[in-house]
Amino acid sequence: MPAHRRVVAALRDAFLSALVTVGLFGAMIGLKTDVGATSLRLIPRPWAVVIAAAVVFAGRLALLAWRAWRPAGTPSPRRLIALGGRAGRYVAPILLVFAVGLPTFAGRYWLDLGVLVLTYVMLGWGLNIVVGLAGLLDLGYVAFYAVGAYAYALLAQDFGLGFWTCLPLAGLLAACWGVILGFPVLRLRGDYLAIVTLAFGEIIRIVLLNWVSLTNGPNGISDIPRPTLFGLTFSMGGGPGTVAGFFNIEPDISQRVIFLYYVILGLALLTNWVSLRLRRLPLGRAWEALREDEVACRALGINVTTTKLTAFAMGACFGGLAGAFFATRQAFISPESFTFMESASVLAIVVLGGLGSQLGVALAALVMIGGLEVFRDLAEYRMLIFGGALVVMMILRPRGLVSGRTPSVSLGSAREISPDLIAQGRG
Repeated sequence: MPAHRRVVAALRDAFLSALVTVGLFGAMIGLKTDVGATSLRLIPRPWAVVIAAAVVFAGRLALLAWRAWRPAGTPSPRRLIALGGRAGRYVAPILLVFAVGLPTFAGRYWLDLGVLVLTYVMLGWGLNIVVGLAGLLDLGYVAFYAVGAYAYALLAQDFGLGFWTCLPLAGLLAACWGVILGFPVLRLRGDYLAIVTLAFGEIIRIVLLNWVSLTNGPNGISDIPRPTLFGLTFSMGGGPGTVAGFFNIEPDISQRVIFLYYVILGLALLTNWVSLRLRRLPLGRAWEALREDEVACRALGINVTTTKLTAFAMGACFGGLAGAFFATRQAFISPESFTFMESASVLAIVVLGGLGSQLGVALAALVMIGGLEVFRDLAEYRMLIFGGALVVMMILRPRGLVSGRTPSVSLGSAREISPDLIAQGRG
């Protein structure tokens, strides 16, 4: 094609992209609601629409120009990302060292952010068992999160049990509810499975909202006991029976924050270790076989019923453990903390990180949860920036941050399976 025709085609493509941007986001960007004297009023912002269209036009034009005139031998974006992916073996130890040493140099804000990120990492690793390993699309994962939180809160307040006693009980109760969810959906797959699990999550939230005699309804449960360190409490007053009094140090609120940080770090690492161990066991290989082809899985003699139920139970167990920690950290829970958006966020972390990838889930949680905090000052444009970043991510890395897969069991040295084979179901 002659050069002038390529230029015209590129300009037309960029113009159409800008036109689509105006059609999709013109009303959302160009109109702002403001509180008037008696009602809401709309403030037009045409300059915002023009800027958005110009950015899309210039970006699309630059992308087309780079594709057309890049030097021979220049690696493509996908190849560059693939080369970076091979460095992943060094990323995990670096992240672990950074996570362990964070309290030594970070302030209160960064510790609270670290606790939040690690909570979502743990939730992502738990859901990764169901979605990433077993291939069961679960949109109601927040239900197990809520069961664990309310189980700990009620057991601690009504029976006077401590956090470390209630923690395994909360995980066990959540696992039981995972099995209860698994039975009705044994014959469902795909979109139908997603709809049923979504309904299950909403049913749990509505029950928590309306069972006032047990859960205190919309008012929630407050004054939830904090965890202790070998029976020692974290109190600003000091004295006998406290951490400050036992170690003869000055009481400080940061001591409890650091302790909570290391608690969730330990729970997250426990989740990762158990997930990796299960993946190498026959049960984990059965999950992966179920994900690839359920019919072939049955033909191999694998009990599909048991395989699905164990996947739901194990994923729910880790969700319940994370819920118990959430309850003891916040010291207050209510049904509003367990909405569908929580399930959507955790599922987005798993998908963006790469189905079945532990490292990818951790990186995705760090980017999604930590990235939203970075743009907190841009409150009006934060979700727009975040959505644009997700679109770019899906274009450059449609199979997630870590899309390759290493077989759980291999003959000889294990080699990573390429994303192309995984996309075709041969991974």
